Amino acid sequence: MTDFAGWQMPLRFAGDLAEHAAVRERAGLFDLSHMAQLEVSGPESAVALDSALVSAASRLKVGRARYTMITAADGGILDDLIVYRLDEEEFLVIANAANRITVLDELAVRSQGRRVAVVDRTPHRALIAIQGPAAAGILTPLVDVDLGELKYYASVAASFDRTVPTLVARTGYTGEDGFELAVPATAATDVWARLLGAGAEAGIQPCGLASRDSLRLEAGMPLYGQELTAALTPYEVGLGRVVHLDHDFVGRDALAERAEHPTGARLIGLRGEGRRAARAGSEVRTGGATIGTVTSGVLSPTLGYPVAMALVTPAAEEDVAVGATLDVDVRGKVQEMTVVELPFYRRPAAT
Repeated sequence: MTDFAGWQMPLRFAGDLAEHAAVRERAGLFDLSHMAQLEVSGPESAVALDSALVSAASRLKVGRARYTMITAADGGILDDLIVYRLDEEEFLVIANAANRITVLDELAVRSQGRRVAVVDRTPHRALIAIQGPAAAGILTPLVDVDLGELKYYASVAASFDRTVPTLVARTGYTGEDGFELAVPATAATDVWARLLGAGAEAGIQPCGLASRDSLRLEAGMPLYGQELTAALTPYEVGLGRVVHLDHDFVGRDALAERAEHPTGARLIGLRGEGRRAARAGSEVRTGGATIGTVTSGVLSPTLGYPVAMALVTPAAEEDVAVGATLDVDVRGKVQEMTVVELPFYRRPAAT
C-alpha cells in the first residue's frame, strides 16, 4: 500500500507482471475510488462546462462521454478529465485525485452567475474498473443492460446484481476493452467481491497502481504530473485535437496563439533494446546536445523491450522523426532508443 493524494492505495496484489498480464489476456479489477467524481447540473450546466473546458460539452449527446482538459488562462493544463453527459441538464466530471480541489474550485468559479450546481460526490461514490478481453463476459450477467450495445466512451444507468444503482461506462485507462462502474460507496466492497467471484473462472485478477501505470504507458496514455503539467498546453503533448477553438473558454486566446505559433516542444515515443528501462527524468540527447527528458518509462511486459515517452524540443524536425535514434541516459549509461509512433501497443481487433 502507498499514500496517493491522501488515499491509501494498493501498489500491487499478486505482483506487477501477473496483474499486467491478466488485463492483457483475461481481466483485471481496479479500485479507482480515489478519482474525483464531480456532478455539474442545472439548466445552464452545458453552457457552464463549455466556458470551463477546452471542448464543448454542449455538443455531447446524452449517454456519451468525452476526454477533455481544463486549462488556466495561459493555456497550461490544470487537469485532464472525462466528462459524461447523463441527461440534458446533468453531467459527471471525472478528475484526477491530486487535482480534485483545483478542478472543483475552477468549475465553481467558472459557473458563477449561471443556474448551475457543482457538487463533489467523491466521498459518497466509488469507482471500480474491470478491464481486459474477458471483461464484458464477466460483467454481462451482473447488469440489466445490453453491454453489446454500449459503445466506447458511452455510459448507461443500470442495476448491478439487481440491487445496486450503477453508472456503467465503456471507458478505461489500460488500452483494453473494459468498463468503469460508478456505485454508491456503501456498496463498493460488495460489488468488488461479486466481480471477483463472477470472474474467478475466467482468471480475473485484482490490480494495483503499478500495473495500471505500465498498462497505460504501453497504450500511450498520458499521466498528469508526468506527461501533463500546468507548464504545458495540450499542443505540446500531442493532444491539440481535444481543443475546440470555435467556442469561448478560459485559456482559449492563449491556446489559439499557441496553435498558430508552436514552441517546437512535443511528446514522443521511444523504443529501446535489452532490458534496461529509462525512467522519468532521464536526459534525451542527440549529437551530444540535450533536447529533452523522459516523462515515463518501463520495460514493457507485453512487448518485451523498454519503452518510454519523452518531452523534447528538437533543433530540427529530422532529429525526432519516426525512425531517428536518440541517446538516453539510463542510470549513468548511454542507451540508444529509436523514435516510434504512439501508442506502443494496440489491442488485437475483435474476431
